[in-house]
Amino acid sequence: MSKRKYKTQNIFVVTLSLLSLLYMPINLNAAEFEFKFHHFLPSTSPAHITMIEPWVKKIEEESSGRVKIDIYPSMTLGGRPADLVSQARNGVVDLIWTSNGYTPGQFPRTELFELPLIHTNNPEKTGEVMHKMFSEYLAEDYSGLKVLFLHVHAGNVFQSVRKEITNINSFRGMKVRTPSRTGSWTLDELGSESISVPMPDVVQTLSKNIIDAALIPYEIIPTFKLNEYTKYQVEGYDGFRFGTLTFQVSMNRDKWDTLPDDIKRIFQANSDLSQWKKAGNIWQINDNDGLDYAMGNGNIHKILGYDETEEIKNRLKRTHDVWLKELSKENIDGVPILEKAIELMGE
Repeated sequence: MSKRKYKTQNIFVVTLSLLSLLYMPINLNAAEFEFKFHHFLPSTSPAHITMIEPWVKKIEEESSGRVKIDIYPSMTLGGRPADLVSQARNGVVDLIWTSNGYTPGQFPRTELFELPLIHTNNPEKTGEVMHKMFSEYLAEDYSGLKVLFLHVHAGNVFQSVRKEITNINSFRGMKVRTPSRTGSWTLDELGSESISVPMPDVVQTLSKNIIDAALIPYEIIPTFKLNEYTKYQVEGYDGFRFGTLTFQVSMNRDKWDTLPDDIKRIFQANSDLSQWKKAGNIWQINDNDGLDYAMGNGNIHKILGYDETEEIKNRLKRTHDVWLKELSKENIDGVPILEKAIELMGE
């Protein structure tokens, strides 16, 4: 082969390579900061649709594409709901939304807000008080995590398969699903047998008659068609609820520490007091919708009388003493936390 022909071929190959690079698709919209957000409910759940997705979208938009958050519902990255906290702490995922009740005892200070008569059927108010108390009273619960916001649902009611609940004696001997150890304390005081069941498994336990009722809010009824497995939805007089659950949206602490200040500010701006209150309001709206759905499908909404509810309240005050004793086992003085919560909830 002549030198001229060899050079011509080389020029052709180089030119072709340059042209291929020129027209190679380049993703100019690639995010600088990517996050895996893991949680336990289906993508069809109100929590996913009305709280998580809008929060994620707003952060992405305000970052002008620098932040990309991929949401993985229904534990699609593996594990069980009880694993979410450790997944976030260990950096398996970047962000989680989970119920603190799935990891009993890990968030002892925050458990106070799950107790009957502390949470008073106003999730927005409970969120506000948790925000006000977080730095001084609750933050020690969350080592290894950067809490973005906490919230509660509207409150637990008894969703009974077939037994009509009319007074405090009706609870005695019932096998009841609880989502948390605080729920177990409530059931103990009412004389019920508590059975710990994560939300994704509730339908199975109801359908197999393993439990007589579930301690759960109205909000989740449409997602799992709980109206098909229960007959009665029972709450106390004037909206009294049998405690609630605390939830967290948190980030792996190491991930948070690597973020630049301007990105941190975007997360913080969307996780301020207004978000803690907004999350509670979202859950209240969803709760109302869930009750309407059950009643629209033929279920019976049972509201206990004033006297019956007062008797239940007096009994459930004992759960506060149980909580104090549990904290004392961890060498934590719960009295100042309890007193401050009562003060702020009453404002």
